[in-house]
Amino acid sequence: MATIKDVAKLAGVALSTASYALSGDSKVSAKTKEKVLEAARQLNYYKNGFAMDLKRSRTNTIALILTDLSGPYYSELIRSVQDVALSNGYDLVACSSMGGKGSTAVKYLREKRVDGAIVLAQNITDEILLNAASSSFPIIVMDRLTTGEGLISVVVDGELGGYKATRYLIDKGHRSIAFISGPANSYDNSVRYQGYLRAMHEAGLEEKAKWRLSGNFVREGGYKATKMMLMQGEIPSAVFYGNDEMAIGGIKAMEEGGYSVPGDISVIGFDDIQLAEYVQPPLTTIHQPMYDSGSLAGHLLFQLLNDEQVNDSYKLKVELTERQSVQTVVSEIKS
Repeated sequence: MATIKDVAKLAGVALSTASYALSGDSKVSAKTKEKVLEAARQLNYYKNGFAMDLKRSRTNTIALILTDLSGPYYSELIRSVQDVALSNGYDLVACSSMGGKGSTAVKYLREKRVDGAIVLAQNITDEILLNAASSSFPIIVMDRLTTGEGLISVVVDGELGGYKATRYLIDKGHRSIAFISGPANSYDNSVRYQGYLRAMHEAGLEEKAKWRLSGNFVREGGYKATKMMLMQGEIPSAVFYGNDEMAIGGIKAMEEGGYSVPGDISVIGFDDIQLAEYVQPPLTTIHQPMYDSGSLAGHLLFQLLNDEQVNDSYKLKVELTERQSVQTVVSEIKS
């Protein structure tokens, strides 16, 4: 990891001048300041908010960085990581990655304000993660398969989950199956969609472009995407939503449009959030082990902090949870 001494050497200035320039002190000329900042950029140096260039001691704190702190999925994850942190005598700081490169979350990573981090935030780029992670500052990433020094991936088998959800609908006689997706740049969305396509192609079915809409993994997005789908006229017999939040919003849109679930349209989700069994009808979905994945990420982080060896990546299994939002459609089953 680069130090301020490295920056000063590369810029050809005194250590004190480099320090003043990085602090924005007005006594340093604009030309010299730019020279120092350029050297810092080349070396990927960021001023440590707590300890500057002194050897960093343990803070006994880890960070959990999420795209959004709200929502039932994140609450379960926070609880699992918190349990592991407390059992190891550590504090947990949970923060949102909203704001991108200028966010507090990114500062935590770049300035090493904690001892390690768990990241589930698609807007934290691979570049930021790879530059921040090291053997002395481990990061567990939960929303992509990216590895490097001090960087470990923990993901669920989303492709298999997408396949199982779609295959279940096909086995129930459905042949016209829509897919309501999450963000286009989401790893989870991508692998779930790949599983959907695999099951469709395996059954000799084609995806219809007008039945693939984006709901951005939020309830309101699922509601709006479903409204749009219903307005197009031709209605699928089943809809696979990329997560439960969108499915719940979609069911509301169907009810408002005069369609019953599962009488007119069958619905399946993904995640198995706590609310899934309480909506009407109770939601058939793909269960992913949210608490277990957070717990695993936490335990791996502490193993790395204790200089123990771990694998580069881990993939957890998913299972179908059958409830009451899907019905068998005999008329669509090919003889």
